[in-house]
Amino acid sequence: MRRAVIAFTAFLGGLIFLLAVPAQAAAPDQGLRGTLKLQGQPVNGVKIVVTTEGGQPVKEVTSNAQGAWEVPVDKPGKYKVTLDVKTLPPNAVIRGGNAVRTPTVFSGNVSTVLFALQPKGAAGQPTAEEGGETSPFLDQAAQLTFEGLNLGLIIALAALGLSLIYGTTGLTNFAHGELVTMGALLAYMFNVGFGLHLIPAAVIAVIAGGALGYLQDRLFWGQLRRRGTGTIAMMIISIGVALFLRYVFLILFGGQNESFAQYTAQPGIEIGPISAAPKNFVAMGIELAVLVIVGVALLRTRTGKAARAVADNPALAASSGINVDRVIRIIWTTGGAIAALAGIMLGLSQNLKYTMGQDILLLIFAGVTLGGLGTAFGALVGSLVVGLFIQVSTLWVPPELKSVGALAVLIIVLLFRPQGILGRRERIG
Repeated sequence: MRRAVIAFTAFLGGLIFLLAVPAQAAAPDQGLRGTLKLQGQPVNGVKIVVTTEGGQPVKEVTSNAQGAWEVPVDKPGKYKVTLDVKTLPPNAVIRGGNAVRTPTVFSGNVSTVLFALQPKGAAGQPTAEEGGETSPFLDQAAQLTFEGLNLGLIIALAALGLSLIYGTTGLTNFAHGELVTMGALLAYMFNVGFGLHLIPAAVIAVIAGGALGYLQDRLFWGQLRRRGTGTIAMMIISIGVALFLRYVFLILFGGQNESFAQYTAQPGIEIGPISAAPKNFVAMGIELAVLVIVGVALLRTRTGKAARAVADNPALAASSGINVDRVIRIIWTTGGAIAALAGIMLGLSQNLKYTMGQDILLLIFAGVTLGGLGTAFGALVGSLVVGLFIQVSTLWVPPELKSVGALAVLIIVLLFRPQGILGRRERIG
């Protein structure tokens, strides 16, 4: 068994090394890039001016239909990036008012430059024409709370599958972010590649994500469990699987940002101080419905009760007649389908790229850990807390540091309640 694990790890490492060579060759040398969005919608035609730190011009570009822009540079160093505010839409301003960034480009890397855009009414300017009756700060807080709920529900979908898999198998699956990416890329393939509308393409992608989750456990993780592979070894293997899949996505999809064919640019609708595209409201409704359905299934159905029994004590569940392998396989299928749906929802709110699952993996783990490891409802609560804190914290901290605050809250909560919000204390000894 130990030899099999060592051989598999060596084989996987060799594949990753072989794939890394062409992947690095296809990547750009160094440069600057960014994406401009206003309330989730890409902003086209905004001029970006890049100069050296000493003021020597490098290049001027404009954002494309996806709101993206990119400037390659000849050598690493510190650069000055200026957004021309005159080219912004009439209803948009830069959050904080600073239109200049001074990023550092390292050799062989592309640095991301962030310009957070927001509606003029939420920018904090005085509203004299309204007699001071409305507070721009409160309007901005309401808008960010809505965006935090939207992000939290997406994280909750992804965290739910991860928490269910951990609860039934004890596996901390670092490849779960790649399941999220896979769902988004499958939907993109059916939508753009095969010409299907996004809705049927998304349904097919979710079904395919569930099938891939089933096959993962049937052909791979289940085999390792039967060989008696420990959870630490399986966790390390999951890191290798994540790297392997990431490079496969890079080779097949490429390193560029893409978007779905439908629902990319929608005019915003206003509900009180909140302004958002219609797709955001529909997506949040779908996410809530899926979370409620899974929660009810865990509490009311025989399979859900069996899954909770396996999570509590697999040996006792097996002795009582429960087919543990079958339950775990159902959980993997459900987790893969939910992760695929999370990827599609994430792709609707931002551009698609091969690292999109990796980018939110830390937030997924934060939501699961904060809510309580192995608890489905804990993953929901923890993810909502993380999503809300990330967005609302930008009222006081720069957008570049918003994730740091969420992780600080995670550390503080776990210092006082190590089992998480809804987790249970474990008796040792």
